[in-house]
Parts: sequence; C-alpha cells; structure tokens
Amino acid sequence: MAYDEGLATRVRRLLADRRDVEEKAMFGGIAFMVRGQMTVGLANDDLVVRLEPDDGDRLLATDPHARPMDFTGRPMRGWLYVAPEGVRTPATLSRWVQRALARTDASGVSAARPARRRPAAGATPAAAARRRSPRTAPAATGPARGRRR
Repeated sequence: MAYDEGLATRVRRLLADRRDVEEKAMFGGIAFMVRGQMTVGLANDDLVVRLEPDDGDRLLATDPHARPMDFTGRPMRGWLYVAPEGVRTPATLSRWVQRALARTDASGVSAARPARRRPAAGATPAAAARRRSPRTAPAATGPARGRRR
C-alpha cells in the first residue's frame, strides 16, 4: 500500500511548527505521531485521523467524505478515513488535522511511552540463569551411592 506524497507534504507543513511530531511508516502508509500517539496518517490516497469516538460518530453522520477506518474488517471508533475530496483545499485539510491534534492534546499524555520489549523465545529467568553460568559436569566425589558393584 502506498500513500499520496503530495498530501504527506501538506500534512508535514501543517505540523512543522510542532516539536513533538514523529513520522513512522505504518500499515503500508505513513503515520504522524504526536507525543507518541498516532494522530494523523495516510493510507493510499486517504487521510487517516484519530478523534474522540463521539466526535468521529458525529462526523461520520455529517461529512460525506468521512468513512470508518476498517482495515482490519471491523470499524474502529474514533478513527476515520477522509477521502481526497474532503482534504482538497488547505482549509479542509487543516480542519481535519486540527481536530485530530485537539484530541491528542486533550489526552494529557506528555511523552511517548517506551516501547514494550518482548523477551526472546526461551528467555525465562531460568533460561537466562543457565546462560550466565558455565555448564560443568558435577564433581565426582567418592563412590557413587546406590550402585552395587
């Protein structure tokens, strides 16, 4: 899946004065993370916006260019695709980006959460201890017990 590079440039310009924005390749498109939260993105020719769920529901009912984001087959409340016709002018694109930024800014998250690291396969505490200690054979001390000769 590709994305509209021209639209990406327009979104970058709208976010240029913020220092808390990071771009990431995601879902075959591009995501603009603000304070560690996906706020807007691009998938194919569509703008992806993250809004408060109630705002998303309201805009789905009133904006003909918005549709539910359902790349998994199930719509996600608060996430919308906006068709190219809905972001054709600078004013309409700015309005969508500002709605998404308002949601992120209201969330109160001050910084990106550190990525959760999954332990490697077999990385249990016991496995880690075995890797740290040298493997040695038990010392032979005296006759073996319980054996008959």
